[in-house]
Amino acid sequence: MARRGEADPALDDDDAAMQSRYADGLTIRPLRNGEVGTVAAVFARLGPAARVKRFCGAKSRLSDRELESLSRVDAAHHVLVGFVGGDPEPVAVARLVRDGASAEIAFEVADAYQGRGIGRALASALAADARAAGIRELTATVCGDNPPAVSLLRSIGRSLRAARRGWETEFVVGLRG
Repeated sequence: MARRGEADPALDDDDAAMQSRYADGLTIRPLRNGEVGTVAAVFARLGPAARVKRFCGAKSRLSDRELESLSRVDAAHHVLVGFVGGDPEPVAVARLVRDGASAEIAFEVADAYQGRGIGRALASALAADARAAGIRELTATVCGDNPPAVSLLRSIGRSLRAARRGWETEFVVGLRG
């Protein structure tokens, strides 16, 4: 993993137009459209409990269709990937799917890296990008009891509303102006 100002060997020439962000040993870069290997690598680093919380149910693998959907990047789908120095594999993914003036946000962090602020850094970067694009609120579905996810959502917005639906809670995050 490159340090600030150094070339990043994990990125190729096609990434020249992509801007990476560096903060406290974390490199954040946009996902390339169709980069299923990166999405699969992060999923492989999630344990069973993290997969249940992220996908609202047991999931031993992602189907080809799910991998394609989760690695889609276009005008409505924005995805960021997190890398930590010294680890060649991606450690986190956060995605934003725009729907008018709002967008759905979702994120997952490899088990070994949870609790280090990586999800918060990715979600904050997505929230900043969303505000710059005119998005006023984010929605997120949180499965089961997940206080760290709720804390993260609270930290990126000016307001937070919740509606419980069985085992899932739908959150609406009002973004700061």
